[in-house]
Amino acid sequence: MKIAIPKESRAGEARVAASVEVVGKLIALKCEVVIEAGAGTGASVSDDTFKAAGASIAKDFAACVKDADMVWKIAAPTEAEIGKLASGQMLAAQLSALTDAETVDALAKQGVTAFAMELMPRISRAQSMDILSSQANLAGYKAVLNAAAQYGRGFPMMMTAAGTVPPARVFVMGVGVAGLQAIATAKRLGAVVTATDVRPATREQVASLGGKFLDVDAEMEKEAETSGGYAKEMPPEYFEKQRQKVREHLPKQDIVITTALIPGRPAPKLVTKDMVDSMKAGAIVIDMAAEAGGNCEATKPGEIAVTKNGVTVDGRLNLPAMLAETASALFAKNLFNFVSPHIAKETGAIAMKDDDETVTGTLVCKGGEVVNQRVKGALAAAGQAKKPAAKQADDAKGA
Repeated sequence: MKIAIPKESRAGEARVAASVEVVGKLIALKCEVVIEAGAGTGASVSDDTFKAAGASIAKDFAACVKDADMVWKIAAPTEAEIGKLASGQMLAAQLSALTDAETVDALAKQGVTAFAMELMPRISRAQSMDILSSQANLAGYKAVLNAAAQYGRGFPMMMTAAGTVPPARVFVMGVGVAGLQAIATAKRLGAVVTATDVRPATREQVASLGGKFLDVDAEMEKEAETSGGYAKEMPPEYFEKQRQKVREHLPKQDIVITTALIPGRPAPKLVTKDMVDSMKAGAIVIDMAAEAGGNCEATKPGEIAVTKNGVTVDGRLNLPAMLAETASALFAKNLFNFVSPHIAKETGAIAMKDDDETVTGTLVCKGGEVVNQRVKGALAAAGQAKKPAAKQADDAKGA
């Protein structure tokens, strides 16, 4: 089996879907590994280091993926890169398959067998393959460090001869993997931490990390989690109650970190502009949902903005890429854990098992067609939403 690992071409992406450890493991399984020149530079891994681990180096994308059985990437390939993939080649990457219809369609038309790693089922066996968890964990950590770097005061309480410095107050909105790591990191730095989430099960998790849970509506929160462990979209009345609670809480906070995401949907707006206006000068908002539109109305995705009242709103994207070396190592291990059970130890050949839940859950397209029902439904809904109202009405009549 030949595995190709190209250099990431999207702006701001410093990660690589390989590590020295994983290359060594693949070589031990009798696989051939080809890495594009310079692919590991952003993650502090040189071509020579990869060569020493057993990989060969290709001069460009086309040479890297030529004759490869499988391509590993961090982000989805660009249109130009998709055109260089061969029919029947396998691809494993974060494809944003529930929202990026154009990429999914292009991969299907090219005949690529594509696995969207963000769709990995939430089952115990798949935890070691879950790129969302591994990358979100790092993002939550980095979010707090970014906040600390921009905050004009210290995080911990300090007793000094010149006086006592009070601890920073950090409020985390959304207690998934990223939120939990943000709580833990803020507590390690000495902050007083509060947090909120629609899922009641997170209350104990927040308390276990030394944070205090901000309740909104305990009854409504009982129905706020899917069987897969993701947050459900809540009704409007819940968000109104949440806004009121948050509106009362925010003026007392120094740092707010928002992490709320719903797979395949725009990020819910949790912090309105008037809430930001109520915050004190020097306060920081780190919007980790900026790539999905942001949880804060004042967020400018990809930018750091300062409001008229002196609040910094950080909407920078792709926080895991700011920790490229560690993020790459974890992402590569996720891919290896996903693929290695399907590699024959005697020959190094690969045969992805059709009855494996991790395969069926992530397989997006094969044989020129989109085969994932979840992706089909999301893309159909997105396509319908983009139609003019008159066209939607005509479609409804035709049905």
